[in-house]
Amino acid sequence: MSKSGTLDLASGVGGKIEKKEVLSAVEKYEKYHACDGEAEEERKANYIDMVNKYYDLATSFYEYGWGESFHFAPRWKGESLRESIKRHEHFLALQLGVKQGQKILDVGCGIGGPLREIAKFSGAYVTGINNNEYQVARGKELNRIGGIDNTCNYVKADFMSMPFADDSFDGIFAIEATCHAPNVFDCYKEIFRVLKPGQYFANYEWCVTDFFDPNNSNHRRIKREVELGNGLPDIRSMGESMEALKHAGFEIIWDKDIAIDSPLPWYLPLDKSHFSLSNVRVTAFGRFFTRNMVKILERVGLAPEGSQKVQAILEQNADALVEGGKEGIFTPLYFFLARKPAAIDPLT
Repeated sequence: MSKSGTLDLASGVGGKIEKKEVLSAVEKYEKYHACDGEAEEERKANYIDMVNKYYDLATSFYEYGWGESFHFAPRWKGESLRESIKRHEHFLALQLGVKQGQKILDVGCGIGGPLREIAKFSGAYVTGINNNEYQVARGKELNRIGGIDNTCNYVKADFMSMPFADDSFDGIFAIEATCHAPNVFDCYKEIFRVLKPGQYFANYEWCVTDFFDPNNSNHRRIKREVELGNGLPDIRSMGESMEALKHAGFEIIWDKDIAIDSPLPWYLPLDKSHFSLSNVRVTAFGRFFTRNMVKILERVGLAPEGSQKVQAILEQNADALVEGGKEGIFTPLYFFLARKPAAIDPLT
């Protein structure tokens, strides 16, 4: 069901941005990641604009190269990327204890790949919250194509200020999405508010590891390139995530960087030294093909001006992710399961 052709890729670049404005949007986005002391604060202050620009520009590339679920996964030998992604989503649903008929929230749902998979896997009603108009529209289209409009829906809103009543959901999950939050405590506190007492929040978080050295210039470069390539205000540490979670009121059930136990490295699909026929589009050959096709399509006017710059940013990001993974300084697979304490009966 994903858009699979290069013409689909070209027509989708820019999302809801006017095609003639794509280049200026890329340039504005790049300014958010300038190498100066004010850039990080500007990213946090303008995170809605920055993240929206990023996903308007990048979504069609993601869907073309990766599929409907925009995330990594631990992977067994002999397992395809698609199989590992589905298992990753099923694991999260099982940890969350999702049951048929429950109301579940996906925080930062992208175009809804995990949302649809978990709804089909569990029989739950899953709502996705996403502040990007293009991704919400694409997600609704994929729901319609998949025939699951009755069990999956979307709300276009900022997950830092959600339009839901307190204690609304039987479970909440996020997959590599809350990394976009300008303030992780405020993000987790808002999730805590809309979760029913006694229920669980499961998350895969992007974090720097204990091996990240802020005084190492190469580590800083890798981190900066990952932030640029993924629309991130800042990449926090696992410890910072845990402290924010506890401060928000959650009880920690368990947490672990599950990348550590993965038989195959999470970054393998992006590693140019690796070749896979099942996921050829993100290999060195696939990137070469895409790069030149985007160049041709932009030249003949089928892709908007600026498409090549978007592709270059994403390719640089892929290389930075591989570097970060090999150095052991970054993980997209820091998992935690947390519980909102059960309500206390005032009469007891």
